[in-house]
Amino acid sequence: MTEYPFDTTAAVPPEAIAAAWERELPGVPVASIGVITPLWRAAKTLADERRRTLRRIGIDPATLDLLSTLRRSGEPWSLTTRELAAHTLVTAGAISQRVARAEREGLVVRSSSDAGRRAVAVTLTDAGHALVERAVRELLTHEEALLAGLPAEDRLLLSGLLARLTTALRGQISEDISDE
Repeated sequence: MTEYPFDTTAAVPPEAIAAAWERELPGVPVASIGVITPLWRAAKTLADERRRTLRRIGIDPATLDLLSTLRRSGEPWSLTTRELAAHTLVTAGAISQRVARAEREGLVVRSSSDAGRRAVAVTLTDAGHALVERAVRELLTHEEALLAGLPAEDRLLLSGLLARLTTALRGQISEDISDE
């Protein structure tokens, strides 16, 4: 059994938090606490566990993200730095740092690309390919075990609800940003 830095079962229930705020700030809407608080707790628990698992496997999250993106691209497991930035949702500067670190570790190689005069292709090496396959197998097997207590139909329902929530949040947040 994995030990967590805090006991999620001993945490104050969201209903108690909502009731306390209703008492302390009458009229303030508190219904979101019943959704957002459990999501934050689950996200923190999963993020902490993923960090521990990746440390055990011997790969950091940024390197896993880079190598996984290249591996999922299919043979020849090569993308331009611009494509990597688009697929990983990080800045070009962050991609450059990740690629440089992975190249120093012998996990990728850089070369000129057919995509343009200034384009740089990043390709998995055999060592990078072996590491990402081992890491993804171990990580996904472990994360599958973490969800073992949730029946398949509940997983499907939860996945759909989280996708809907994410879409709604992105729409709301993009509206808020455009209003600034």
